[in-house]
Amino acid sequence: MSLNEIFSFFSNSGFASINWSQIVMIAIGLGIIYIAIVKHAEPLLLIPLGFGMIMANIPPELTGILLPPQNGQPGGLLWYIKQGMELGIYPPLIFLGIGALTDFSYLIADPRLILLGGAAQVGIFITFILASLLGFDLRAAASISIIGGADGPTAIYLASKFSPDMLSVIAIAAYSYISLIPILQPPVSKLLTTKRERKIRMKKLRNVSKKERIIFPILTTILVSMIVPQTLPLIGMLMLGNLLKETGLTGRLAEAASRYICDTVTILLMLSVGASATADIFLSLGTLKIILLGAFAFVSSLASGIIFAKFMNLFSKEKINPLIGAAGVSAVPDSARVAQRLAQEADPGNFILMHAMGPNVAGVIGSAIVAGFFLSIL
Repeated sequence: MSLNEIFSFFSNSGFASINWSQIVMIAIGLGIIYIAIVKHAEPLLLIPLGFGMIMANIPPELTGILLPPQNGQPGGLLWYIKQGMELGIYPPLIFLGIGALTDFSYLIADPRLILLGGAAQVGIFITFILASLLGFDLRAAASISIIGGADGPTAIYLASKFSPDMLSVIAIAAYSYISLIPILQPPVSKLLTTKRERKIRMKKLRNVSKKERIIFPILTTILVSMIVPQTLPLIGMLMLGNLLKETGLTGRLAEAASRYICDTVTILLMLSVGASATADIFLSLGTLKIILLGAFAFVSSLASGIIFAKFMNLFSKEKINPLIGAAGVSAVPDSARVAQRLAQEADPGNFILMHAMGPNVAGVIGSAIVAGFFLSIL
């Protein structure tokens, strides 16, 4: 092989075409994978996401992996995979799997806990107003503020409709803060509660009948979708998955939804998000604003749930441990587990995990309703 042939080969390789911004994005992708593996931070989500970033930033003009179909030629692999995200197909399918894994009996046993799931969404609206004041248009502000719901699929769903150019940043911020629940939730909870409040013991939840568990997903779908029709794709699939679980007759379908469908779609969705992380969007001042506003939304959602639980105690004979208010964000079951750990630090014999799961699963419904509300009014 002659020197000219070697030079020609190298000049057509990715090494000759890659620019500094793509190198930075590949480094960020490697960093995300490293954190996911070493710190065990949402590895099922962050590993395919980081790998998608690497694939998308190897000079795409050479790989053709992001090219749409043109001139009768098929498009690139990632272009087709991304269609499920951009068309809003992947998030509802993940909600189907979440529904098949979720036990709503904790919420049915004590319906007042749904108020805490709603209260934890207040942080979303506070951030929406703040983002608007900082210059973001209403749709972008809604996409950023939904990070406070701690619900990755919902954040992606709303961003894909309103702000597809910011989708990768919003998704990475949302999942990053979800993985930081064990770090962020304790200081907020301790700041807003006294040790005496953290010691509050709650009475054992009643047993919920099979009939109630079957009626709940059907009734919730009808009522919520009639009030906020735009939320049907998320709520409908969430409750369908739950109904498949609770009937006792469709175990195979529930297993398929919770394992095979959900796991497969998670890989495709995270690859899509990573492939959307291009340097021109990610390496900007706007990205820093989104990340900071997302952090504010997340912390204010934790705080609003706790504060509302304390408010409820002013009028309730059966006191609520305000730690479970922070579990109103829909990071199931991590935020409920953190609430339990904090309660046992104050009183080793205190068990509030089942109670914390009530607002936790209510938060899943709440964040979907807020997304539907934004879709309806904007």
